[in-house]
Amino acid sequence: MSNNVLNYGWKEGEDPQSCDYLGPAIKVALRKYSGIERVCDLGCGSGQLVGELLIEGYKVAGVELDAEGCRITAERNPAATVYNLGVEDSYLSIVEKEEAKFDAVVSTEVIEHLYSPHLLPQFASGILKPSGVLIITTPYHGFWKNLALSLFNKWDSHHTPLWHGGHVKFWSKATLSLLLEDSGYEVVEFSGVGRVPYLWKSMLLIAKLKKS
Repeated sequence: MSNNVLNYGWKEGEDPQSCDYLGPAIKVALRKYSGIERVCDLGCGSGQLVGELLIEGYKVAGVELDAEGCRITAERNPAATVYNLGVEDSYLSIVEKEEAKFDAVVSTEVIEHLYSPHLLPQFASGILKPSGVLIITTPYHGFWKNLALSLFNKWDSHHTPLWHGGHVKFWSKATLSLLLEDSGYEVVEFSGVGRVPYLWKSMLLIAKLKKS
């Protein structure tokens, strides 16, 4: 029996609040690298970021396990190619259909939902050019934020255990960096996103495939 959540409850016109601060951060991160034209949004949800990246002039593909999320993304963004796949699936159908591999793969607030998170960077490496970048965001966990959650008794609401398809992994900079390093990447940049420093809502890591 699979542990995959096949329906995350995506609805038209209801994008996560995190889009407000993650979208701008992703666009800033992409602009730091010259020659990025083709971008894949891995775990694209309802397609808000796909649309923002299309407006920026990128050629964009979306990958989403939730069939309803795929439908909404495709209807909102007819210029994008959308694949109904999860990271546990083969990426070969994407490689076969696309004219080239991607210059960048972005994945926002996805890896904390995965029972087997190592599959995400592995999937990304299969569709990335050797010179490409992987940009991942996930809720931030560090000493001061964890302390604040404890002092204000917010752990129950933060863990959201009653959220169907909610968070099953809670990452720090160190643990996410280790996952990426073990998956064949070199982390080249870390930044916090949203709220004041060290109480960030999310963190953003940029990684490149290690040269063989």
